Amino acid sequence: MTTIIGSATKKLFILLLVLVLLYFGKDFIMPLAIGGILATLFLPLCKWLEKRKIYKGIAALTCLLLLLLVIIIIISLLGWEIADLNKNYALMKQKTIETANGVQEYIFNHLGISIEKQSEILKDEQPSIGGIMQKVGGSFSYIFTNFILILAYVFLLLYYRVHLRHFILKLTIESERVKMITIINSVTQVSQQYLLGLSKVIFCLWILYGIAFSMLGIKHAIFFAMLCGILHIIPFVGNIIGTTLTVLVAAIQGAGLPILAGIVATYGVIQFIEGWVLEPLVIGHQVKINPLFTIIALVLGELLWGIPGIFLAIPITAMIKTVCDHIEYLKPYGFLIGEIESKKRELTIIKKVKNVYLKLKSKF
Repeated sequence: MTTIIGSATKKLFILLLVLVLLYFGKDFIMPLAIGGILATLFLPLCKWLEKRKIYKGIAALTCLLLLLLVIIIIISLLGWEIADLNKNYALMKQKTIETANGVQEYIFNHLGISIEKQSEILKDEQPSIGGIMQKVGGSFSYIFTNFILILAYVFLLLYYRVHLRHFILKLTIESERVKMITIINSVTQVSQQYLLGLSKVIFCLWILYGIAFSMLGIKHAIFFAMLCGILHIIPFVGNIIGTTLTVLVAAIQGAGLPILAGIVATYGVIQFIEGWVLEPLVIGHQVKINPLFTIIALVLGELLWGIPGIFLAIPITAMIKTVCDHIEYLKPYGFLIGEIESKKRELTIIKKVKNVYLKLKSKF
């Protein structure tokens, strides 16, 4: 009994030590983690280019330029839509003021708080313009510095990947090197599959939301479709935030109750398609984490690294689960993190769609 308690205490101490290291070392570890995960996404392309006798530095640079191109395209599309949305700024401001006045009157009529008192409360809560500008300037500088660091890490990790692999194998005893190679390959594959699958799901969500919002007649449908798709990066909460913002802006723009109800119904239908068709086909269950540990990972990610931690929480947890699945004494933890296996969970129609998808994938 004493041995069990001592072992548990030691593991808990190591876990706390790791969490403290992640928190205080976030300025160094976070860009490196993002760069490492993005590098695994471009690893197949880098290998393919090198097999065509392209110098590995040129191959890594090509992957980096492709990443930059994708980022520029997404930012350009969002910027174009935001600029178009800004044309109706005056109308939206007027609608917002009218809505705020209505809310103030409702609070006065039902809670007895005078409009003057509400205005004082809001005035006290509002930060100064100088403070806002200072925070924006500091955030922009922080984001730009980390963005450059991430790009550098992506290039260097692709360039020195073989060197790093040999280093890890040299740290491993000879009898365990085959298992270590398997772990490295599995972790890399899980990261690739998650990011590539997530990108495909987001693209499909853009199309689905774009078609649905356009049919509903929502202004700036493409922007809100992209917003809802990108926010899918945050499990559970992301799509709800995107849909809520769409409903609020549509209401401010004067959309009627049927359109607002249509937005909510669209969210429900697309969530069903995404959960039962897109994710099982595109991402797969081997990188899935059960909802309990998904929430735990998101909360820890936000506490340790803020918003970037939310984006990194799921892929890092999936990689940890993969490592646990390949090490005997860590397998119970991999089982704890993973989804409960159940064949009854998949509907017959989903199995048929999955088989058709796999057949088409094998042909092309």
